[in-house]
Amino acid sequence: MRLRSKPVLCNYYVTYRCNAKCSFCDIWEKPSPYITLQDVKQNLLDLKRLGVQVIDFTGGEPLLHREIDQMLSMAHDMGFITTLTTNGLLYPKLAERLKGKVDMLHFSLDSADKTEHDTGRGVACFDFVMESIAVAKQLGEKPDILFTVFKNNLHQLEEVYQKIVLPNKLLLIINPAFEYNQVETGEQLTEQELKYLSAFGKRKQVYLNEGFIQLRCDGGNHIADPVCKAASTTLVISPENELVLPCYHLGAKSFPIQGNLYTLYLSQEVEALKQQEGRLPECEGCTINCYMQPSFAVEMNKYFWKALPSTLKYNYLKGTWKRLLLNS
Repeated sequence: MRLRSKPVLCNYYVTYRCNAKCSFCDIWEKPSPYITLQDVKQNLLDLKRLGVQVIDFTGGEPLLHREIDQMLSMAHDMGFITTLTTNGLLYPKLAERLKGKVDMLHFSLDSADKTEHDTGRGVACFDFVMESIAVAKQLGEKPDILFTVFKNNLHQLEEVYQKIVLPNKLLLIINPAFEYNQVETGEQLTEQELKYLSAFGKRKQVYLNEGFIQLRCDGGNHIADPVCKAASTTLVISPENELVLPCYHLGAKSFPIQGNLYTLYLSQEVEALKQQEGRLPECEGCTINCYMQPSFAVEMNKYFWKALPSTLKYNYLKGTWKRLLLNS
């Protein structure tokens, strides 16, 4: 049973450029422009009309955009929940300008070991994450640690939790790695390892969407009976100011927005692509977290019930439920 027909989230790519070279990501290899303030303002107005509640300013590294603070401020003032994930390299420099504008601020950290983390990220950013935590706390911000879990760093989860998350009173987000396109993430987690993650997710100050675990146990999305609702729950806007469908990772088709996102999203051509969400051949076995999370929230099925407790827990701990209620 469908609970919500309107989209929930916008993944707004401010640029594909990045100052890191993560082994599990290919976005930094792409040439890219930067989005413009004028386009952002118009698109945010249309996203509001469409019913979107959360704007994820992403990349690449979103802090490379010199006007990112103005975009976050604009979205936040319009009542959107704002979210941003950074490798930490630029955060200490920009922290004052970002203060109070990011509801969900995530620092990427995949190991408590400096060498191990920096090797995976392709750049020396561990010390910057540590500095970012200190600066954010000093400013009264409540950042999260986003830990992307692979088989080869699973052993580091406990150490990050004990040495970094708990002492700093942070929230740990467990993000199981996923494969897409030609990007490989190594050997997949076993059922026993997934159970370990599931148990870890029940600890205090830890968020793990149980729907992710269930989906992996089920072999991912199946095109015969898709759980993925990427195109109808999530709008993807590219740095070229295009609407990308059905999701960023497939990017089957792009439509120039040209100042008219609202009409474009409701057009027959886009609607036809929405009908194919989760049903394309490439969608078989997909477990991409950023599209599954909103998919779990709009349809009452087993994934909805699996995801609900952790979603409530996170929004309670972050206090974002208040803003969601005010703007729903």
